[in-house]
Amino acid sequence: MSQASQQMTALARKHRRILVIRPDRIGDVTLATPVFRALRQTFPDANLAALVRPATEPVLRHNPHIDAILVDDWEQSHAGRAGFADRLRMLRRHRFDTALMLLPTERHAWMTFLAGIRTRIGVGTKLYQILTCARSVSRQKYIPLRHEADYCLDLARAIGVRSDDLRTEAFLTDVERSAAQERLRLIGQVPGRPLISIHPESGRSAPNWTTDVYRQFAEGLLTHIPEAQVLINVTPGNSAARASFEPLRSRGMLLPDGSTDLRLLMGLIAEADVVVSASTGPMHLAAALGTPTVSLFCPLTACSPILWGPQGNRSNTILPPDDYCQTRCPGDPHICTFEGGITPVQVIAAVRDMLRL
Repeated sequence: MSQASQQMTALARKHRRILVIRPDRIGDVTLATPVFRALRQTFPDANLAALVRPATEPVLRHNPHIDAILVDDWEQSHAGRAGFADRLRMLRRHRFDTALMLLPTERHAWMTFLAGIRTRIGVGTKLYQILTCARSVSRQKYIPLRHEADYCLDLARAIGVRSDDLRTEAFLTDVERSAAQERLRLIGQVPGRPLISIHPESGRSAPNWTTDVYRQFAEGLLTHIPEAQVLINVTPGNSAARASFEPLRSRGMLLPDGSTDLRLLMGLIAEADVVVSASTGPMHLAAALGTPTVSLFCPLTACSPILWGPQGNRSNTILPPDDYCQTRCPGDPHICTFEGGITPVQVIAAVRDMLRL
């Protein structure tokens, strides 16, 4: 046996039960999927598990690289000392020997420490990481700036993974795809016409157009790409946005009834020919499902497509002009609306190019 083979065999023995923790939002969890693929390739016989919020569990469902998806609902059902103790007992039952904390939190640093997980690796150096003797991977102050999926892979590289494959993945069953196709049929989709899926919400997680500008954009699509159908996806509770788009139904726009089923949304995204959005979870789900995207992005480092761009699909990321942030930006990416910086006309042209019209 070669020295390299001996080293990999030793690593496989050391890392038999691996837990990957990503306790944040849909896009973040999607960007963790390259980690699971790389771990499975490196440790084919290991037991691989994910620990996520209940809201993001559907993102990883049916992923063939993952043996178990665990949830930690620290805000509700697992809140407080009793909830912490419950999740601690869960981790102990699984007898993990390795934990990769892609987004370290004090809760999970202590939980993995008290669960007796030998190898615990996080990002950065917080006091709770020092107190729990967790290993740390530095992002070197984001110099040079790399993609978030690449930074996530750094933790897997720390235990022997050798991968630079940043493609994201999501997996739908045939039944789920059929359910999405049936939903589209019921709301009036005409088979054979290009389907443009618009996701106008961002939850203030990234700069984004206002609802009014998205409505102007949808009207422009219906006018300039009449052969296409436009699907608007808004959350059930956003009655103001739904009311804004409602008049466009008479022009052939598709507006699904509100649903909180993330797997159904993923199915609808998979049926689209192009997804248009800001830098949001649906954009990353589209990339993971192989659906082309046209995305609005801010050039600031914390919001940059270099850090947060879609991975694994055909994509076009649209940025405002170079001087926009210096002259017109409000200074807070959470409230920036790209006013005068990115226009519906620009994005319509990008959609036409993506559809190759």
